[in-house]
Amino acid sequence: MSLAHLTLPTLAVERTARFLEQTLGYARDSAPANSPVETVWLAAGGGQQMHIVHVEGFEVSPFEGEFGRHIAIFRPAGEIAALKERLLAAGAHVMQPLRPSQHDRFFFREPVNGYVFEVIART
Repeated sequence: MSLAHLTLPTLAVERTARFLEQTLGYARDSAPANSPVETVWLAAGGGQQMHIVHVEGFEVSPFEGEFGRHIAIFRPAGEIAALKERLLAAGAHVMQPLRPSQHDRFFFREPVNGYVFEVIART
């Protein structure tokens, strides 16, 4: 069994999608024309998607963090430095892990909604 998609609610669909496209390199997939709310589908690799959907009144959880809700993604080790630069330039807050790990990794809080992502270097 594999993950088909992850849905991220937001008040700012275009801004959220654009941030993920410009920093993580995700490309837009076709979204259904009959969605009752604004939505953007992003290809996250391996046939998996992120669905960015408008949810009226949405507020991010106060429990976003390393030991709370976060989205973990793999990136090639050689891309980590450039990714950090793109994230910082786009207004993300980059954070070092609280827990040591055998993997090279870091966290960032995206600036549109406050979602936390963990980036794990894949060698």
